[in-house]
Amino acid sequence: MQVDAMQEDCPPKVSATDQVILFDGVCKLCNGWSRFIIRFDKKYVFKLCSVQSEEGRAILKWFNLPTDYFETMLLVQGNKALVKSDSILAIIKQLPFPFHLFRIFKIIPKPWRDWFYDRIALNRYKIFGKYDVCVFCLRRIICNGFWGNNIEYCAAVVW
Repeated sequence: MQVDAMQEDCPPKVSATDQVILFDGVCKLCNGWSRFIIRFDKKYVFKLCSVQSEEGRAILKWFNLPTDYFETMLLVQGNKALVKSDSILAIIKQLPFPFHLFRIFKIIPKPWRDWFYDRIALNRYKIFGKYDVCVFCLRRIICNGFWGNNIEYCAAVVW
């Protein structure tokens, strides 16, 4: 599913060419996914942003999405946002071999993919656990913010 904003411009701190992954910073599964992205995004295609951060809440608000509970990871591409299984597949498609091969799951009908995504998303804290606070928000000072281009430095320091 794609969320189109009413405005022609882009969300705060997002340019037309940016690809920003918004994730739940207190979710241990989501943090693991973010570490995976940092490790394998060798072309620095993606920027990461926790939904608990000031920037994350501003982006959610821009797309008229709730800022008090989080049901999905978002991939913001300029002024559009992909959610649920579409966001995962769009990210995987841009990762190096062998990860981009998983885009084969696009052949599964979207309602089925999203149903499976929802089962994991709705139970992610029970299955994988939850941090008391957003780990990425705490480490942000060390990384000079997620909006900089120095993701590799951030990954080396944080992980």
